[in-house]
Formats: sequence, structure tokens, C-alpha cells
Amino acid sequence: MTAIEARGLRKAYGGHEAVAGIDLAIPNGEVFALLGPNGAGKTTTVEILEGHRRRDAGEIRVLGTDPAGAGRAWRARIGIVAQSATDVADLTVGETVRHIAGCYPRPRRAAEVIDLVGLADKTRARVRTLSGGQRRRLDVALGIVGRPEVLFLDEPTTGFDPQARRQFWELVRVLAAEGTTILLTTHYLDEAEALADRLAVIAGGVVVAEGTPATLGGRSAAGVVVSWAGADGPRMEHTDDPTALIGRLAAAGTDLSALSVTRPSLEDTYLTLIGEAR
Repeated sequence: MTAIEARGLRKAYGGHEAVAGIDLAIPNGEVFALLGPNGAGKTTTVEILEGHRRRDAGEIRVLGTDPAGAGRAWRARIGIVAQSATDVADLTVGETVRHIAGCYPRPRRAAEVIDLVGLADKTRARVRTLSGGQRRRLDVALGIVGRPEVLFLDEPTTGFDPQARRQFWELVRVLAAEGTTILLTTHYLDEAEALADRLAVIAGGVVVAEGTPATLGGRSAAGVVVSWAGADGPRMEHTDDPTALIGRLAAAGTDLSALSVTRPSLEDTYLTLIGEAR
């Protein structure tokens, strides 16, 4: 079944069309990443799907319901980690999570959630004393405490150090294994490649490519670079058939101990896609 579906989604601000006809279909249990430069329409798209912003046109269903008219029961089934969150500076971490947990019919235990996001040692700390990265972890805790069926993560690891990012990735994998559908926006391409089952690149308010991290934009079929140590020094060749080239090198007695085969990275493909869309 499809957890998130959008057809012909449009939203304009004044004379600028921020979202210009986006189609999405995200099955239950999938981790789906939206990539794109600033101003591409990612956050507007996510806010419409969350029911926090009205669309101008298009059809949307999230868990079978149009978010524009959804009620409290529907909202209890989704989780949101927005780019910015309401500050509850005078509460402790534990008080904040327990308070939000009380808004859901079947929440996780507050202590469990706090531990999952790596804030167990900050349970009694006032929110105003947390660092930026720690506050972001608290945002994640508040987004998952209600056991959401669909979780929206808008730039969730901004401000995280490398270790905290890897811990967050493991949390996403745990949630995905439990069957949570996750829509993720991120500027970190390594994050998208590590977590997403599929992803889409948005530029100028439209989807310019969609696929798995390995196949996006024809990445899997793109030519590769074969590098090796030649008799006169390092050599490299672009080719669509690395197997044939390596066979010729081996037949010629070439030393293949330092040979490498490199395909375009996700970053290479992404930059090409958004460059072509401009």
C-alpha cells in the first residue's frame, strides 16, 4: 500500500511557483529522501504533506487521508521533525518528552526515546542548557515518541557531529525495520545514500530524477573510470565496458595490483542533475 501519494502538487507565493507539479508515491515502510538545492521546493512540499501548509492544486493522500482536512486521530499517526521547533527552554528534557508523549494514544516510554537519541545523561537538564546539536536530538525524540506510522524528517541532522549523525542513522534503520515510513530531506548526500531506499531530486519546484541511490539519473549505467599503473606511470581511461578493458590489460601483461574502477558518485550525479535543471 502507498503511505504517501501526491499528484500534480502545486504551491505559489506571489508570482513565484515554489512547487510546480510534483508527483510522489511512497510505499508503506520505505525510507524516501528528497534532495535539492535551497529554494527548490523541498520544505514546502513536506509542509503540505504534513498538513501545515495549504496547496494551490493537486491531490494528496497520507495514510489514506488528505492532510488539509485531517483531524487529531490522523495527526497522532504521523511524526514531524521540522527544521525549527518550538523552544521549551525552562522544561527539562525528561519533562518535555513526557509532556509530548501525553498527546499520543500509544507513545513510547519517555526514557526509551531519550536513550534512543543519545540524551540519557541530559534527562534532568533544562532545555536552555543544551547545545544546538543536543536540541536537535530532542527534536528527533519529540518526533518519534508517538510511534508514528509516517515520520517526516526535514534536515534532521543539522548541527550533529559525525558521531551523532551515525547514531541517528542507526535510529532511522531501527524505525524503518519496525515498518515506519520515513520521508527525509537532507543536504548530506552520504546520508541519503546510506539511508534511502529511493530518492528524488527536486529543482525549480519539479522532480528532475527519481530512483534508488544506485540508479538515480542513470548512475548505474554511466561510464566508469578505470585506473591502473602503466609502464610509463599512472594511466586512466573512461569506458562503458570495464570488463573488456580489464581483459585487454590482463592479456597484455599489465600489472593490475593497483587497478581501480570508479563510477560517478551520488554527488556527481546530483550536481549534474541540478545543473541541467537550471
